Amino acid sequence: MNFINTQQGFMDYIRDPSNPLPDGMTLERMSVYRELFFNNINGFVSGGFPVLKSLYTDDAWTKLIQQFFVSYDCKTPIFIEISQEFIAFLQTQYQPADYDPPFMVELAHYEWLELFISTVFDDDNEQVIDKALITELPLNVSVKARVAQYQFDVQHISVDYQPTEASEQAHCFCVYRDDHDEVNFLQLNSLTAQVLAFINQSKQCYFSDVLSWLVESYPQMAPESLSSGCLQMLQQLADKGIICSLKAI
Repeated sequence: MNFINTQQGFMDYIRDPSNPLPDGMTLERMSVYRELFFNNINGFVSGGFPVLKSLYTDDAWTKLIQQFFVSYDCKTPIFIEISQEFIAFLQTQYQPADYDPPFMVELAHYEWLELFISTVFDDDNEQVIDKALITELPLNVSVKARVAQYQFDVQHISVDYQPTEASEQAHCFCVYRDDHDEVNFLQLNSLTAQVLAFINQSKQCYFSDVLSWLVESYPQMAPESLSSGCLQMLQQLADKGIICSLKAI
């Protein structure tokens, strides 16, 4: 057996001990290897989703991580990205059990965003926008900010509060890292969420572009009201570092 086949047999057994033992390896030795690998994965996932984990019994949580460990083909060798792979597993492959909460995927994504924003690298090309220059400089959403929308009020979920039905209205958030490297959760109204989505999709736009889009999208509102309201909104977002401008290259 060549090295590649030996290596594959080693990995197959670590992921699922129902596979044959690799040639020349004892059960005791492979059990140690497998426990080390599984505990690492379990530790990273559990640390990234503390609220979700708290809603499960120890056995049910271990079963979930075991299924992820055995069946999902992780693409990253970076441990800190394991939580993102776990989200992908829940979204694309996992078949919920009867005891899984209906908000499982949304809560997991909400918790993952905090970890992601806390570790994302700064973009040295970003620059703070002075409030007086909001109408003049090109606008971008910072790499340290993400907008998300959920059907459940995930920000309140705990052992003592577990909704069984989605809310009538969506819950929008911007998760961002401030100048002190603290991760913050800002609940957004629908209009602010739409404006941030427009800026993000545009990659780079100006205040005039945002205002033109708003006037077209909300013809029932006076352009002057939209202009003043949008300006105030963008100034507040700039103060928090959620929107920025890019340095000229």
